[in-house]
Amino acid sequence: MGSAEEKPATGSGRPTSRDVARLAGVSHTAVSFVFNGRAAGNLSPATQERIRQAATQLGYRPDPVARGLRRSRTAVIGLVTDEIASSPFAGRLLRGAMDTAWAGEHLVLTIDSGGDPDKEDAAVAELLDRRVDGIIYAAMSLRRVRVPEGLHRTLSVLANCLPEDDSLPAVIPAERAGGRTAARLLLEQGHRRVALVGGQDDIASAERLRGFRDTLRAEGITVPRDWVVRTGGEISAGYEGATRLFDNAAPELRPTGIFAYNDRVAAGVLHAATRLGITVPGDLSVVGYDDQEHMAAHLAPPLTTVALPHRAMGEAAARLLLDSLATGRTPPATVRRLACPVISRSSVGPAPIR
Repeated sequence: MGSAEEKPATGSGRPTSRDVARLAGVSHTAVSFVFNGRAAGNLSPATQERIRQAATQLGYRPDPVARGLRRSRTAVIGLVTDEIASSPFAGRLLRGAMDTAWAGEHLVLTIDSGGDPDKEDAAVAELLDRRVDGIIYAAMSLRRVRVPEGLHRTLSVLANCLPEDDSLPAVIPAERAGGRTAARLLLEQGHRRVALVGGQDDIASAERLRGFRDTLRAEGITVPRDWVVRTGGEISAGYEGATRLFDNAAPELRPTGIFAYNDRVAAGVLHAATRLGITVPGDLSVVGYDDQEHMAAHLAPPLTTVALPHRAMGEAAARLLLDSLATGRTPPATVRRLACPVISRSSVGPAPIR
């Protein structure tokens, strides 16, 4: 009533809800119903449409601050990350969260803590002081995390990580299913001599390996112990692992398919294969993991890979918060696992006949 939204428009001023009401021939209350989400059951569809058309004609947009005050909300979602802003996957997750929030008439305020627990606590405290409607906490790599202080004081969702105390909802990749997918890609091309290169002592490595082995075991295939080469997660790890597998081994004793822990490792495998005169995918098929931007599609040959659903995680986390705001119910502390799709390129082919 005393807000800027309700003052009569002046010649060059911003159109107001009262201007919309006059043009549509309805009450000011009717306009408020439409733009505050209370039209259903109070106004006919025809009246709602007339109001929206009048608003479009005038170029009217509701004042988000005034509307937020009326709803005791700010229309802002906080997003706290550890190191994701410096990772090659940050853009996808952030874009998924921001686009979903925007569609729900919210903005996203992002703070990167650099992995410092004290900074994380301070970041969450700052967001709470700004009265954000909810907080997404996102991690660069899948792991269990100490939940920053303050997340339990507002609606909160974790993305690409799990809470140590299982106290908050989380959205993560279906890593074990991703490992199964990688195994099927090789099995479908007739590969039965397969190896796994790269990986670390973390949740993602363990789950991918478990899914990979389970699928092969179901087909009566056992991966030899020395064909699971845990060398790390960088290009050098792939090069080292592949060299260890292929050096001084007769062609008939080599694996014909390799599942790389990630696309960087796969790049190292491809480099080692080139050095050793092993053609891909003629002699060897390689499956990566991540679908790393600016890398996977530009390797030689372009890499077939299992994609991490970073954008989908951002979308799902933001949607959980928006749905909770709409219903007034806190989301249960469950884990939602998102599918990891295959991105087919040129590094997988039929198993060679030996």
